[in-house]
Amino acid sequence: MLTPARLRFRDVLRVGGAGLRTRPLRAFLSALGIAIGIAAMTAVVGISSSSRAEVDRRLAALGTNLLTVAPGTTLFGGAATLPNESIAMIRRMDAVIEVAATGKVPDVNAYRSDRIPVGQSGGIAIQAAHLDLPRTVGAELAHGTWLNAATANFPATVLGASTAKRLGIGTPGVQVYLGGKWFTVIGILRPVPLAPELDSAALIGWPVAESYLDFDGHPTTVYTRAQDKSVEAVQALLAATANPESPGEVKVSRPSDALAAREATDQAFTGLLLGLGAVALLVGGVGVANTMVISVLERRAEIGLRRSFGATRGQIRLQFLAESLLLSALGGIGGVLIGIAVTALYSATQSWPSVVPAWATAGGVVATLLIGAVAGLYPAIRAARLAPTEALATPG
Repeated sequence: MLTPARLRFRDVLRVGGAGLRTRPLRAFLSALGIAIGIAAMTAVVGISSSSRAEVDRRLAALGTNLLTVAPGTTLFGGAATLPNESIAMIRRMDAVIEVAATGKVPDVNAYRSDRIPVGQSGGIAIQAAHLDLPRTVGAELAHGTWLNAATANFPATVLGASTAKRLGIGTPGVQVYLGGKWFTVIGILRPVPLAPELDSAALIGWPVAESYLDFDGHPTTVYTRAQDKSVEAVQALLAATANPESPGEVKVSRPSDALAAREATDQAFTGLLLGLGAVALLVGGVGVANTMVISVLERRAEIGLRRSFGATRGQIRLQFLAESLLLSALGGIGGVLIGIAVTALYSATQSWPSVVPAWATAGGVVATLLIGAVAGLYPAIRAARLAPTEALATPG
């Protein structure tokens, strides 16, 4: 009995690629459909990973060991206050590294000038601040200087980023109207990620707030840095330490948890975009299947000729399956490269680190091969079932 010749791997690639070389435009358009889906999925994963890397980088720079203590509500629903001694008591905790506080000055607003109507305050809060506040919360100055032992006793203020924008102030040296007094702007802060409430505040020294604006001295937010290994233990004891008589009237939070929650929201949005990318990939797979079915119909004479020369049904199936896999692989590799380029470009515009996980690139190529195998299976089986005489009798 005659034994049919076995196709080597190189021969399989050659006969599988023949159909793509003879119809380059159709192959390009089919591969493009796959590439769009893979590029969308790779770019979504890459941009999401780059965003997370930026959040991690910022948290590493700012620290995740910052805790905030604020007054809650009393048993009867009224507004509670923190004792004046709460700052000193928190500072005495063993695992606490740094403590700084702000105190909101009530019933006092900030204005660009004394000509602005009282009701148009813009929601700017005036807060007394400790001198070591920037170091504790990781705040940086965009312009000017921070309060010091001298300026904290005089009508000087440092504006948060949003406050400066609302008041139309870009540089220090101008005066603003705070609580019926003129204060000189000596500095402007950059946005503070771990303490965003400072962005919309005008910060003044603790002594000048008490002497000029009748500040009662009660802190409204106490920022506490703890040792990394003791953050959870300090968080559990802060309420009782800040207000031993009524620990239930104290709120303790961890600002980095808010950033993590925001990141979780971003991940949910990423899942939606990945779903859209999967739909695009499915559409591309349907395009590949359509291309392969048409290819089988157009190449019936070729199939009949190969069968007449001794090609087995298995070899015909392998030929068309290889063609489908090659077509999908071209689209997958092209889509991964496009997705990486989009991620790098977008990350560069946002000043983020560009991160594309290895599993995303490898998974993209594997997904396209699976799509190609599924899309090419039916046309390959259909081609293999054609009888040589029937295929050769087909015109064209």
